[in-house]
Amino acid sequence: MTVGGHRSERVAEEIRNEVSLMLAGELKDPRLVAPLTVTEVRLTPDLRTVRVYVQIDGEERERSTALEGLKAASRYIRHELVERLQLRHAPEVLFRLDESEEYGQHIDELLRRARDTKER
Repeated sequence: MTVGGHRSERVAEEIRNEVSLMLAGELKDPRLVAPLTVTEVRLTPDLRTVRVYVQIDGEERERSTALEGLKAASRYIRHELVERLQLRHAPEVLFRLDESEEYGQHIDELLRRARDTKER
């Protein structure tokens, strides 16, 4: 892997830490009351765009409301990331819902059904 690849990984990890801290108590948006967990951060190689994957506990309505709150807070988060991490360019911050746990549960259920059908 190139040196640039390592840098983007390090910066992505720092962004994950900082965004987690902001979500833990700095953001006062009432839409962000649902428990949020930053599961992954993906940063483009040019460090211009960062995708923050979050897991949001709650019902579908609470998830969509929390995503709206995150989208509204993205400009503040972008500004804070530049200040805290001393970045030259402010990356565009995009929030995505991490559905990997639900997907994994769905796959487990399909495998369980296949195994039960096979045993019959």
